[in-house]
Amino acid sequence: MLLSIRSMEERVIFLINKFEAGQMVDAEKTELLNFIENHPDTVSGEILNLLSAHDLVHVGDEEMDIDQNRWNLVFNKIVAVDQFKHPKKTSISVYFRWAAAAVLILAFASIFIYKIREKQHVFTADIAPGGNKAILTLANGKKISLSDVADGDLIKEAGLSISKTASGHLVYNVVNGDLSASENETNTITTPNGGEWQIHLPDGSDVWLNAASSLEYPLNIGNATTRNVKLKGEAYFEVAKDSAHPFVVETEKQKLEVLGTHFNINSYTDERATRTTLLEGSVRVSSLTNTSEYEVLKPGEQSVLSAQGIKINTVDTDESVAWKKGYFMFNNEKQESILRKISRWYNIKVEYADEEAKDVMYYGTVSRFDKISQVLHKFEQTGEVRFEMQGNKLIVYKD
Repeated sequence: MLLSIRSMEERVIFLINKFEAGQMVDAEKTELLNFIENHPDTVSGEILNLLSAHDLVHVGDEEMDIDQNRWNLVFNKIVAVDQFKHPKKTSISVYFRWAAAAVLILAFASIFIYKIREKQHVFTADIAPGGNKAILTLANGKKISLSDVADGDLIKEAGLSISKTASGHLVYNVVNGDLSASENETNTITTPNGGEWQIHLPDGSDVWLNAASSLEYPLNIGNATTRNVKLKGEAYFEVAKDSAHPFVVETEKQKLEVLGTHFNINSYTDERATRTTLLEGSVRVSSLTNTSEYEVLKPGEQSVLSAQGIKINTVDTDESVAWKKGYFMFNNEKQESILRKISRWYNIKVEYADEEAKDVMYYGTVSRFDKISQVLHKFEQTGEVRFEMQGNKLIVYKD
């Protein structure tokens, strides 16, 4: 669901309670302050009353962990707006109440759209969502289209039985404890645009592979001193615990070492950074070009590896693993970034007729199992953008 300004009131209650409980994360604080600086006139009387009821009018810079000079500028801006709206209010306590209220406005407010227009756009050509599609490449180079073969046992290779389940899982099991694979024998599973797959590796680890991604892994991973795999694209990992045999994930630019944990890696080449989000356990993240410098993540943290180095943020982990649960989740995300995700899943190309359409921001969720017309219609309802489908090419206009 994509939310409008009307839906903000419900979100206010949630965020106020979250702030009062001390659970507001850094990303929310930063987004909140950015919004206040750009939209100081959105503080409604209803929001003020709600804040007053919670006695949250004495919020200082230490609690929000923001720069004092920046806070002073924000304060002055809020006061100026209040003077314009209510010239008879001259008490400094009123101005402070406005400023305090502003600090607790929706952290996600800047991504809501201020006007909803009911528009009906009929797409002459519709596109179904992605599904379970993948290619398995065996150690001898043979390729198997997993969506085209029957469920059940597929092949036996190097002492392993490889089978496919009806729900889109690839399962490896050691046959009679006789694993004869060498460390050089690998399998690779590759998902196309519009595909996803789940793999149960020989060591007991589970991997969910998103669209336009691939995972290469050794057949002897269950016996290897170090369990090394290589990822392109995006995957969610639930690593089987084995303290004697570390699990290592390499992407084009990053190396990640774990013992047993749950995490998501987004390493698409068309994204500016590699993002690793930790849900459980502990991982060590380093750049492939400089492994001596690394960061250790705690649950609820995300590393962002870019040309500038590694940055650690506290995040809502639901956003990073939403794709695995069957939906897209947007949290102050630009249209351009959102459409990259949609293009991979629906196997389309995106073209912008108006460059400014790239920068429209959204908050909300959309099902990955809707047809593309249903997904696009939800964006068009905001009144900010409109779309035209020409075959598998999507043209984006700023409304």
